[in-house]
Amino acid sequence: RKEICKEVKKIAEDTKVAIRNTRRDALEKLKGLKKANSITEDDEANGEKKIQNLTDKYCKEIDVMAADKEKEILEI
Repeated sequence: RKEICKEVKKIAEDTKVAIRNTRRDALEKLKGLKKANSITEDDEANGEKKIQNLTDKYCKEIDVMAADKEKEILEI
């Protein structure tokens, strides 16, 4: 059971890394749009804030799901 819990933690961490990579890609696209003068600095700042909020939200959801799954596994 402890091995399964370790695997759950690993999967959760891998998922959070994937989310952070997606955040990085989105921020790079945002900076590219700013550099091309397609958006204003305010739009860039708002976009960065929204991206960070979404990243935080989904990382927290993953933490909650992983904790619930670990509890469920150890309960049996």
